[in-house]
Amino acid sequence: MPHAGLTRARRAVLACAFTALLAAPPVAGKPSRAASAAAGAASVAASAPRLVEDGHYRNVDGAIVHSPAHTDTSAVPAGASARCRDGSFSFSAHRRGTCSHHGGVARWL
Repeated sequence: MPHAGLTRARRAVLACAFTALLAAPPVAGKPSRAASAAAGAASVAASAPRLVEDGHYRNVDGAIVHSPAHTDTSAVPAGASARCRDGSFSFSAHRRGTCSHHGGVARWL
């Protein structure tokens, strides 16, 4: 696995950022807006906490949701709705059952 530890969403963001960066025509002395935006997106994605686990489940609405996961820095990841008692972060859209296999909810975000 060449990109172990990166979620599909982060890989997609990085791919889009680098594609935009490579596709932008160079302007003498000044980077294009696309290049600046791509560099900004890449730096945000690189500095964002990475999820350690990469499981998913289908919620009651039929949506695919990331299973509770720990981060590499213990920082709150984007989209997290709660912190579980075992230290993982939940991405649940509904309160019922949130962190049910992770000791319950320690704190709602």
